[in-house]
Amino acid sequence: MTLPASPAQLLSFPERAESRLRLALRRLDAALSAQREAIAGLRAELTSLGDALAGVESSLQSYRGALGEAAAGLDRAALEARRLERTAEIMQGLRHA
Repeated sequence: MTLPASPAQLLSFPERAESRLRLALRRLDAALSAQREAIAGLRAELTSLGDALAGVESSLQSYRGALGEAAAGLDRAALEARRLERTAEIMQGLRHA
């Protein structure tokens, strides 16, 4: 096992209880502030996600509508194709009669 290149540094810690309490409160305040910022960021991201999901829902509704229109168009085309087939069969029958 190798020793670190530089000796370990000791962190100074306040000796008086009052100083330790002040330090702990400052650190707690900093942690709470960081937590508030993180929560605000989370809320902003959740709002953004909600907006994105609303956009996706709108797009899916438009897509569903377009698919419905396409299906109706295909049904009309199929009916017309069958009508033309019957007309062609009738004309074929008249030609051979």
